[in-house]
Amino acid sequence: MTPPAPQVAHKRKRTRDPEGKRAAIIAAARAVFAERGFARATIREIAQRAGVTHGLVVMHFTTKERLFVAAVPGPRDLADSVAGDLEGLPGRVARAFVARMESADRADPFIALVRAAADQEAAKALLHAMRTESVAAYQELLTGPDVDVRVDMVGSFLVGVTLSRYVLADGPLAALTPEEFTGLLTDGLRGILFGAP
Repeated sequence: MTPPAPQVAHKRKRTRDPEGKRAAIIAAARAVFAERGFARATIREIAQRAGVTHGLVVMHFTTKERLFVAAVPGPRDLADSVAGDLEGLPGRVARAFVARMESADRADPFIALVRAAADQEAAKALLHAMRTESVAAYQELLTGPDVDVRVDMVGSFLVGVTLSRYVLADGPLAALTPEEFTGLLTDGLRGILFGAP
């Protein structure tokens, strides 16, 4: 009788698919941020859902704030909103902001920032990440030594209207139609970006 052939341990071939893993991390991050909000989401849970290690998430995105900015809708679209002629910039930004916010969920960066404000350190870190992305996008079109200040004013203005219209959803701003709100927002952004006429 012939003895059975020895069992050969099959090595699992490790596949390298950085883009696939990055996409899995972003998809998991979107789900976790939407379910838990920015402050309660953890990189560990995001990694677990994506089927990757905590270290791989950190290697790709460095911080939870940067992962948030990469994963949620909004900041990635800012470059598209900014692109175009300088005169039309306030209207493009206003239309893109209103369109996004009218259908936003709680994972939108502006809503998350307002809700994270109780945790000052988390809010500061998130604001810093959003500011970095915004300044880079606006510098494609705006010039001058105070671009970062004007962009910060735009961010502060949008955070304020987010609180009033989309988080508290009360008062005259909340009562406007999206079209009325877009017009008002365009005028405000024009003043911030270009100064008083």
